[in-house]
Order: sequence, then structure tokens, then C-alpha cells
Amino acid sequence: MRRLAVAALLLPLLAAGCGDDKDAYCGAVEDHQQKLSETLGDGSPDALLKALGIFQDLADESPADIQDEWQQVIRSLEGLQQALEDAGVDPATYDRAHPPAGLTADEKRKIDAAAADVGSGATLQALSDLDQQARDVCHTPLTV
Repeated sequence: MRRLAVAALLLPLLAAGCGDDKDAYCGAVEDHQQKLSETLGDGSPDALLKALGIFQDLADESPADIQDEWQQVIRSLEGLQQALEDAGVDPATYDRAHPPAGLTADEKRKIDAAAADVGSGATLQALSDLDQQARDVCHTPLTV
């Protein structure tokens, strides 16, 4: 009986906390929607990397049930960013078919592997799931 009473007292607090998480996340989605749309829609080859900061902000505000999806996206983008940085390559101008002079085979392999991770089914599915979740829960897509 005592456990039931404690649970009855805690339930409103837990529910309020969940609502706050959702509200904070949905607010972040709305706050970042226009900039994310502009960043991803600019057509630049490094658009996803430019959006990394926005994705990190959204992940920080996201509820626990979508943390894994955000981590998949962020981990893969950070991996690509690191591979390009380690190779001293500008992501905006990198062309796999015509790599810059001085790029070693190992650096190219690491960039290719990181790019493949960004384009992997797991990362693309995570992005799709995150957009669907924003539509379902926040009633707004990640981008316009």
C-alpha cells in the first residue's frame, strides 16, 4: 500500500518531466528548423557537416527514446569530419574522384570509410526516424 502511495505521488512528477523533455525538444526543433533547412538545402557538398552543430543541439534536447538515433547521426558525421580534418582536406572542395595532391592512400581509405558510414543504411534510417518522430510528436518536420 505504501508503494502505491509513493508511486501515486511520483507519477505526476515523472509525467511532468517527460512533458518538459518533449516541450524542450520540440522547441529546439522549431528554433532550428529554418537554419537546418537553409544549411541542408544550400547544395554544398559539406552541408551535413555544416549541420553537425544543429544536430548536436537537437540531440542535447532530445528525449531518451531517440538518443540512439541522434548518436548514430552525430557519430557518423563526427567520424567523417575527423577523417577529413586528419587528412587536411577541406570538406567543401573534396572530390573523391580527384583527391588533392598529397593525400595518402590510407587517408583516402579513412575518408571513404567515414563517408560510407554517413551514407549507410543505419545513418539514413536514423535521420528518417528522427524526422518522422519530429513530425509525429512535435507536429513539425526537422526541415521545411
